[in-house]
Amino acid sequence: MLHTVLRRRTAGESVEKIRSDLITPTGKRKGQGPGLTSIYRALAEHEKRQAYPEAVEQAHAGFVTLTQHLHQK
Repeated sequence: MLHTVLRRRTAGESVEKIRSDLITPTGKRKGQGPGLTSIYRALAEHEKRQAYPEAVEQAHAGFVTLTQHLHQK
């Protein structure tokens, strides 16, 4: 869904217009459209990943290490 939102926003469409065409494929809201808050949150997270890729990698590596450590106990 994020790819669709990014592509259509680049073409000048509003998030509100794009939202009406989206369907959540899995989970609790399966078959329904995502909320505006969810779309904006995904866009903000995408922008952070683009702006700080090394921080995202470090956080992911730390999470993996922590998870492995917890599973060993």
